[in-house]
Amino acid sequence: MPSSSFLVRRLHPGAALPRRMTQFSAGLDITACLAPRDMLVIAPGERELVPTGLALAIPIGYEGQVRPRSGLALRHGITVANSPGTIDADYRGELKVLLVNLGAEPFEVLHGERIAQLVLAPVALLEPLEVECLPEADRGDGGFGSTGR
Repeated sequence: MPSSSFLVRRLHPGAALPRRMTQFSAGLDITACLAPRDMLVIAPGERELVPTGLALAIPIGYEGQVRPRSGLALRHGITVANSPGTIDADYRGELKVLLVNLGAEPFEVLHGERIAQLVLAPVALLEPLEVECLPEADRGDGGFGSTGR
């Protein structure tokens, strides 16, 4: 397997593989996989877990990030509730997307509709090491708003 790829398994024959819409798009579009003639309706303020019909094998040292599609957010107020959602390298179950409707109208999700983007990103697999005190830093313990406006 080339290092620039990852494994995808269709769990349902009607599932569409993730697809990059332009050559240099960071995200691959992922689509809803619903039974024939089915649709999900997301009422304003409500959430729905939308199946994709896909399972992934993300390489160790990477995570899959599920992000909103900007067009759905702009036109309909549809976003990913836990954005970015993380797909861990050891998860092999179906990829589902938690959509939320922040708009004013019900939103219909149809089979094959592009519902989110998948971005694969490297992660540092570091372990915590407990210490009695931390090294000094210029900022110290200054929190929210401590660096100015």
